[in-house]
Amino acid sequence: MNTVLHDRFLLITAVVLFLAGCKVGRDYKGTGVTAPVGYERGTSASDTTALAGIAGNDTLDWWRLFQDPVLDTLIREGLRNNRDLNKAILNIDRAATLLAISKADIAPKLNVKGEYTYGNYPFLFDDEARSNAFGGAAVSWELDIWGRIRRQNEAARAELSGQQYAVRAVQLELISAVASTYFELLEYRTDLDISQRTYALRDSMYLIIDARFRAGIAAEIDLDQARIQRAIAATSIPIQERRIAFTENALSVLLGRPPGRIATGAALADQPAVPEIPVGLPSELLQRRPDVLASEQAIIAQNALTGAAFAQRFPTLSLTGLFGAASTDLAGFTSGATAYSISGGLLGPVFHWGQNRRRVEVERIKTEQAVLQYEQTVLDALRDVEDALVAIETLRAEEVARQAHVQAAVHAEFLSKERYDKGVTSYLESLESQRQAFESQLGLASVQRALLNSYVQLYKALGGGWPTEQDKKAAEEQE
Repeated sequence: MNTVLHDRFLLITAVVLFLAGCKVGRDYKGTGVTAPVGYERGTSASDTTALAGIAGNDTLDWWRLFQDPVLDTLIREGLRNNRDLNKAILNIDRAATLLAISKADIAPKLNVKGEYTYGNYPFLFDDEARSNAFGGAAVSWELDIWGRIRRQNEAARAELSGQQYAVRAVQLELISAVASTYFELLEYRTDLDISQRTYALRDSMYLIIDARFRAGIAAEIDLDQARIQRAIAATSIPIQERRIAFTENALSVLLGRPPGRIATGAALADQPAVPEIPVGLPSELLQRRPDVLASEQAIIAQNALTGAAFAQRFPTLSLTGLFGAASTDLAGFTSGATAYSISGGLLGPVFHWGQNRRRVEVERIKTEQAVLQYEQTVLDALRDVEDALVAIETLRAEEVARQAHVQAAVHAEFLSKERYDKGVTSYLESLESQRQAFESQLGLASVQRALLNSYVQLYKALGGGWPTEQDKKAAEEQE
């Protein structure tokens, strides 16, 4: 490379570096969304330190608070094998690859070029046929003067971050689904146990009344009523067995295994009490909820695409260069003269019927839609926490009332049976007591499952966890 070419190369490089600092479009400044000061309902919370040792540093380990090793094993199996989660993880790889492709657009492209022609050029030289050969390297470079490529890279980075948050959201959804389905399975198995015990009691009662009827002591209507109650309890058994099978199949699919039986741990009534949940402040949701974070990344990406569309309204400058060997004889190509060239091209829109301006407007509208979607996601997140807090508070009170109901109904069933055996009351009183005892036990199991699920929903609403004291100290140190 001679001195003149070297000086021109340095001049072009200096101009390129100067222009590279330009980037049209607005930089992302945040959404401006502010969360409420606190929650309206159910904000009783314990010290976060008490939970830090159980939940661990990984906020996705909140299911360990249920202290059920079987549930812990099932959730970890689901995190390994669930097809939807693995598909979402592949989206991260795809977004990372697209980012690498986009980043490559900022750099010059180097290609190999070879060319051979043979023919005469009577208007330029003479009628004699000539051969021309060229081989070497070709460099092309679009100078990102207005930042179009950098804005596209910014959008690709935001898309990658969004996919990472989306995977965390899928993980959170999967964990919640496994836990909720597991507790549903516990409820149906409890209901099956209640139905089987109720059937055994009613069957023995039917046999007693049948013997009394044959002896002429009991009326036939009492025998029919006893047969009806036994049939009701018998009907409930296959219903619960069907629910158990369907729930096991659903849970198996969540775990990424073929439908089949699922082993469970402690019974529903034996599940340990869940510690109080420190809900923190609403503003923390904006920093921890993966769906909120992914929604914000969508704004960042769309804002960058708006800038890229705006940059298309300005001229593009491209540089091309060739360096190689040229010869008029293919046989003497290796000994041919060195050939090189450097050229620049400028292409700018002049009159496109408003297409480029409208493209910018379209991207701006998409950005406004992304902001509205983000605001809606924040509102949904706040509602999820409020709903879960209300559910926990009210279901706790309902569970206490249901337990009292069960105790009274079971005792009344016992007394009614005793009174009927002694001939003090009619069998109708005993039948009503049996019905209330049966329904009250099923109702208690339903509330116990709903209470456990409300904790699951609260953990999910909080983004899979809550800030521990260590997290808060680390954040303060960074500030």
